[in-house]
Amino acid sequence: MDVLLIDDDVNLNQVLSHQLEKQEHAVSSVTSGEEALKLIESSRFDVVITDIQMPGLSGIDLLKAIRKKHKEIVTIIITAYGTVEGALEACRLGANDYLTKPFSQEQLAFAIEKAVRLNQLELENTALRSEFYSKYAFEHMIARSTEMREVIGKAAQVAQSDASVLITGESGTGKELLAKGIHLNSKRRQKPFITVNCPSIPNTLLESELFGHVKGAFTGAISDRPGKFEQANGGTLFLDEIGDLELQLQSKLLRFLQDQTFERVGSNKEIEVNVRVIAATNRNLDQLLKEGKFREDLYYRLHVVPIHIPPLRSHADDIPFLIDHFLQIAAPSRSIDISKKALSSLQNYSWPGNIRELENTISHILVFLKSNRISYGDLPASLIRTSQPEQTNQIQPLAESERILIKNALQQTKGNKSRAARLLEIPRHVLLYRMKKLNISN
Repeated sequence: MDVLLIDDDVNLNQVLSHQLEKQEHAVSSVTSGEEALKLIESSRFDVVITDIQMPGLSGIDLLKAIRKKHKEIVTIIITAYGTVEGALEACRLGANDYLTKPFSQEQLAFAIEKAVRLNQLELENTALRSEFYSKYAFEHMIARSTEMREVIGKAAQVAQSDASVLITGESGTGKELLAKGIHLNSKRRQKPFITVNCPSIPNTLLESELFGHVKGAFTGAISDRPGKFEQANGGTLFLDEIGDLELQLQSKLLRFLQDQTFERVGSNKEIEVNVRVIAATNRNLDQLLKEGKFREDLYYRLHVVPIHIPPLRSHADDIPFLIDHFLQIAAPSRSIDISKKALSSLQNYSWPGNIRELENTISHILVFLKSNRISYGDLPASLIRTSQPEQTNQIQPLAESERILIKNALQQTKGNKSRAARLLEIPRHVLLYRMKKLNISN
C-alpha cells in the first residue's frame, strides 16, 4: 500500500518508514501538515499516518482537510500525548484508528490492517446504501403509462413534506413499495421505516405492538417493551391495511396523529415521538364510514394526501417493462426474450393479484423454462384459459372460472380466507362453502 507518514520528529519518521517498508508498504514521509496536503493533492495514498501536535497545521486540522476531499484515504492518528478526549475527538472527525506513542511495530501493522479492512467495509456499505436508495428513486420506478406517471409524480411531491398519506388500491398493486419510496426520498430517509400489517396481528396484541407496554401490563409482559411508534421515531410508520383496525385502536391512533404523543399499555406516562404516518388499504373506506366501522375524524387525518394506485389491468402498457424488470431480477445471468403471442396473453390477462401476481408468474415460468425464450406454451394453464379473447367457442364452465378466481384470491392473500373473501366481495362463510363444493384445499 502507499503510505504517507507525517511527524515533525525526523528520527521517528525514519524509524517508522523503515518499519513500514519492511511490511512491504511504499512510504513517503514529511515533517509538516502543509507538506502533507501538497503531496495528497498531487499523489495517491491508501493510508495517512500523522502526529497530532505539530508546528503549523496540526494533525487534527490535517484530518479535517483529508475528510473533506478524500474520504477513501485511511487515516491513523499517532501522539505522545494520548488522552481519551483526544482519541474521541479524532474518531469523531473520522480517524480510522488512534495510537499512543510508544507503540510496537506489531501494533502499527495491526492498526493499518484493521483500519484498511474497516474502511473498505464502510465504503462498500456506502455503495450498497446508494444502490438501495437508487432502487427506490422515483425516476427509476417502472411507470410508462399515464396513470402510473401521475401516481409517481404525486408521491414525489408529497415526499418532501411530513403530511400523512393514505394509499389505496387493490392488493398487489405496490402500496408498500410506494410508501417506502416516499420515505426514502424524504428528509427522513436516514431514519427507520417501520411496517405494521394490521390484519396479521391479533387485535388483543396490536395495541401493545403499536404503542409498547410496561412490565406487568398483562400476563406475559415480563419487561418494558417499546412499540413500533417508538422504533420509528424520526422516521416513518407504515400502517398496512388500516381498514382492518378496530375502533378502539382507531381512537388511540387519532390521538397520536393530533399531538404525536401516546402511552404504553399499562402506563399513564406520555411519550412524545416524531413519526410520519403513511397508511394503506385495499378496502373501501367510504363504505366503512357509512357502516360505522371507521372513524370519520381519523379518516380525514390520514387522508391529508390521498394516492390511489390503479390495478394492473388498467395500465397494461406497463406489463412488458415490468416483465423485463422481473426477468433481470430472477435471472440476471440469462438473456431471455418473450414471444409476441405470450406477451399478448400476459397483457390480456386480468391480473386479479396485480403486480405481485405478475412477479410470481414470471418466477413460476422460469422454474420450468428450458430455453432463453418464453413461448405461449410456457405460460401457466390457468393464465392461458383466462387470458383468451371472449369467443363463443372458448367459454369455459362457470365452476372452472370460479375455481380460478378463488385460487388466485387465496394465493394473493397467502391463504388468509377472511381477506380472500373481502377481495372477492363475498361473505367468508360463502367462500368456505364454495371451496368445499369445488374441492379447493388450502
